[in-house]
Amino acid sequence: MELTGSQVFMYGALASLIAGSATSLGALPIFFMKKTMTEKQLDMALGFAAGVMLAATMFSLIVPAIDLGGITITAIGIIVGAVILELMDTFAPHEHFLKGHEGPNMALVKKVWLFVIAITLHNFPEGMAVGVSFGGGTTDMIKNGIVVATAIGIQNIPEGTATAVSFLKAGYTKKQAFWYSAFSGWVEPIGGVVGAGFIVLMRPALPFFLALAAGAMLYVISDEIIPETHSHGYERAATFSLIFGFLLMMTLDNALG
Repeated sequence: MELTGSQVFMYGALASLIAGSATSLGALPIFFMKKTMTEKQLDMALGFAAGVMLAATMFSLIVPAIDLGGITITAIGIIVGAVILELMDTFAPHEHFLKGHEGPNMALVKKVWLFVIAITLHNFPEGMAVGVSFGGGTTDMIKNGIVVATAIGIQNIPEGTATAVSFLKAGYTKKQAFWYSAFSGWVEPIGGVVGAGFIVLMRPALPFFLALAAGAMLYVISDEIIPETHSHGYERAATFSLIFGFLLMMTLDNALG
């Protein structure tokens, strides 16, 4: 079975919407929490999410890119993806929950929108990875897309919880924390549409765009998530959570693939 261009676009957009919606599922527990999560629990949840993302990046983006286009195209794509995220990270003002403000000094930009920009930078490449992963339209690429969407959805659950709790710690109400966290997941379908659209228009460039999405994901893992999990003295717990998430996603990828 091979999907048409419109079907690839539809699958990519729908899968990224479902994966992004998992963030809302992860944010729901804040309504029932009597106490917020500890810093250690937050770091472990984000470490687990990073491990899942890392495995999905390796086995569902980089490996297919190498198989389809070779090492050179894959390496170029990874570098381009990382550079694009670096430029966005440098020139878009945003606020990390732990590291604080980054980017140009824009005192008039409300803090909440700095959070929103940071979340957008984080989740957009995840959605793009889902959209791109369906690109070939073949049976194998459909399975690959399902694996990537599943991985993103799994890691979005603890990430949604951690994000919502972080909003609570920043002084927002539970309702605000839930909706802002949910919004962070809804950014992903935008990335999914962009990724799927690129592939529909330029299907021969699939290996490059798989690698580009991988580079963006690697940047997010290294620049955003891991530093966040290593800022409270719980590096070991966060590291082993990352390894567990990686092993879980590796097993799932093998089972579905």
